[in-house]
Amino acid sequence: MPGTELTVTVSGGTVADARAVVQVLEPAFGRPQENLPASDDVTVHTARFAHDPAHGPSGSEHSVAGHLSGAVTLTVQGSPQAVATARETLTHAFTTQDQGSVSGDQEQECQLLLEP
Repeated sequence: MPGTELTVTVSGGTVADARAVVQVLEPAFGRPQENLPASDDVTVHTARFAHDPAHGPSGSEHSVAGHLSGAVTLTVQGSPQAVATARETLTHAFTTQDQGSVSGDQEQECQLLLEP
């Protein structure tokens, strides 16, 4: 499903933690459509990526390890292919615990716990 969005919500961490998650996802999805806030006063960070698997960069070639200051909870929402790609990319970069998922007709949502 070309042109779908992937939305990633990071909670429980700092701006630096949210940026670490985004940097890990960028090789697979490109730059997010919105910038993360620069303030640590914000406790929930959201990044939206345009996902076009036919024209996007490949995540397998540029896998990077991420560093977190503490555990963060992620909610990843998008097409099943985008969510699977995000989950695989994050699993290679962080210690990841799957906390469940929900599937709809054309979208999927999963919750992950990332640990440093």
